[in-house]
Amino acid sequence: MKVGFIGAGNMAQAMLKNWIISNKLSSADIWISDPDAVKRDALVSEYGVTAVADNKTLIRGCNAVILAIKPNISDAVLDDIGASAVGKIILSIVTGLTTDALLRELPGAAVARIMPNTPALVGEGVIAFSRAHTLDEKTFAWASDLFSSLGRVYLVGENDMEAVTGVSGSGPAYAFIMIEAMADAGVRMGLPRALAYELAAQTLVGAGRMVLESERNPAALKDSVCSPGGTTIEAVYALEKGGFRAAVMDAVSVCALKAKALRDAQ
Repeated sequence: MKVGFIGAGNMAQAMLKNWIISNKLSSADIWISDPDAVKRDALVSEYGVTAVADNKTLIRGCNAVILAIKPNISDAVLDDIGASAVGKIILSIVTGLTTDALLRELPGAAVARIMPNTPALVGEGVIAFSRAHTLDEKTFAWASDLFSSLGRVYLVGENDMEAVTGVSGSGPAYAFIMIEAMADAGVRMGLPRALAYELAAQTLVGAGRMVLESERNPAALKDSVCSPGGTTIEAVYALEKGGFRAAVMDAVSVCALKAKALRDAQ
């Protein structure tokens, strides 16, 4: 199976690197197309993939194509490849680009709308497939297996994809800010910077695993750490007083609304 990437940004690079390392695909199976010649040459040098400057050349040479482009250029790219996509598998990770839009612009293609996130780089990503995909059973099984090497795969409703963007698609940025803030506080209290970052990062990793692997919900897990009159409940009070919970909810909401605006502009 030849797999091509239209767009070779950070997410595309995370995916192709993981698939090569995990032996899901060989370097010879991967093609890339990107207008940035320096980026193309760097990926060819580092991973041994095939690079082309023209999207039509890529789509003709591949069985499956991953759209990994910015939303603002999606119309132009879809116009460019539309006639060449007949009989091809098109997997789109473009924010706001709906399944209906893909089907309208790429008649004759089998399409899936997917929302991954950047922890896919370390095999801990969230990968959401829209249930509205038009892949047949065999092709979906192949795509699901391919993406499962990047993290956990979920099937969600088409109308939920923007909320997914707000929670997990952009969620790593929120986590990075929290790690940075926790580490800054650690440094303020005398910890070395490198140690503070490691303590904060590993704490979020461990807390996430507890949520995924425990039968208790996050509220119950939080309660179990908060002893009466103890240090943790004092810290939780400070977070609540500072509007932490509301700020996180606002961040997810505005992100999802922005994704909806991009969707509605299609």
